Amino acid sequence: MQTTPTLPQLATEDERGQFDSLLPAARLDRRGFLAGIAATGFALAVQPVHASTVISTASTGLTAGTAAIAVAGGELPIYHARPAAGDKLPVVLVVQEIFGVHEHIRDVCRRLAHAGYLAIAPELFFRQGDPTTQPDIPAILQNIVSKVPDAQVMADLDACAAWSASRGGDPARLAVTGFCWGGRITWLYAAHNPAVRAGVAWYGRLSGAASELTPRHPLDVAGALRAPVLGLYGGQDQGIPLADVEKMQAALAAAGGRSTIHVYPDAPHAFHADYRPSYRKAEAEDGWKRTLEHFAAALG
Repeated sequence: MQTTPTLPQLATEDERGQFDSLLPAARLDRRGFLAGIAATGFALAVQPVHASTVISTASTGLTAGTAAIAVAGGELPIYHARPAAGDKLPVVLVVQEIFGVHEHIRDVCRRLAHAGYLAIAPELFFRQGDPTTQPDIPAILQNIVSKVPDAQVMADLDACAAWSASRGGDPARLAVTGFCWGGRITWLYAAHNPAVRAGVAWYGRLSGAASELTPRHPLDVAGALRAPVLGLYGGQDQGIPLADVEKMQAALAAAGGRSTIHVYPDAPHAFHADYRPSYRKAEAEDGWKRTLEHFAAALG
């Protein structure tokens, strides 16, 4: 039987940590993993989410669709959603998980649009590859994620913020949110772009080995955040130790306390991902409420 690659086969400690946060504690072979998640509509390659998705947000009253933005190295594909009427809308950049901009991420954009925002989710791996072509999670990490430079991601998000002005957005009222891989990016982008006024990082990794492509991690930029970031974390997350969360909380407090972390003690990693077994309804709904309150306070 073909088995899912074991942890020692993964190239780096960072990849092993991400793998831990994405899979259950019990190691399953490929057949067992597929069987266990089939009922949720989650495939290893993460095809678009199907009817088993808990939340499906209609585009009624919205303008939503795809576009491409000229960036270094090609055309950056994006999904965007906004209220059908209005101008100078506050802008939220939505940063994907390792699985790309699938239906759950697009749904998050529509939820934000119904709340009055222009939401933009860019395909940040488009140069390195398409996650849906990979056979499993370790392959996504090794073949795509490990090749994505943070500097490239920051530049692509900057391009999305600039593009928003041509679609009725107000890049001076800019926020960012992201999930898992995108949660880490949320912290970094809030330290990168002085126009960012708020961020919400959903269970993004806080520490890791420095490399040429990933020279800094959230713990390294806690004192350089340009806007308040709300971190939403699970106390049962296998890939993000509570010790790291506590270190980050201490670093944020030392930096002046504008940013905070809320921990859901019983929640696992990806508790907001309603297309996966990790979904926790109560924590996800509370986190979403906190997200909207955080953005409203910062963006008006």
